[in-house]
Amino acid sequence: VQLQASGGGLVQAGGSLRLSCVASGGTFSNYAMGWFRQAPGKEREFVSAISTSGGSTHYADSVKGRFTISRDNAKNTVYLQMNSLRPGDTAVYYCAASLFIATQTGAKYDYWGQGTQVTVSS
Repeated sequence: VQLQASGGGLVQAGGSLRLSCVASGGTFSNYAMGWFRQAPGKEREFVSAISTSGGSTHYADSVKGRFTISRDNAKNTVYLQMNSLRPGDTAVYYCAASLFIATQTGAKYDYWGQGTQVTVSS
């Protein structure tokens, strides 16, 4: 499975971005999907995850109420709608696919995308 993330960019605090991650080379609907991020000098952290059907979602406390994960299995795409962005959200955002379950644990993901940079200015 190959994952291609896009949609990052530079935005002012309070603004919004929508990230997309398109999967190819596998049966997308078999995979739970997750978003992770890594800021400079920090460890990778969990952001959000969604089950294969989209019926179950999970969020890190730091983004709950501001970010929304969704998926379109017909388009092999998972989205991360990010609202009310803060400078602390600045990071490279990665999408990942898991044959396991929608989990916060990065080690449970089998495939990773290349990342897209999100920069939030104050």
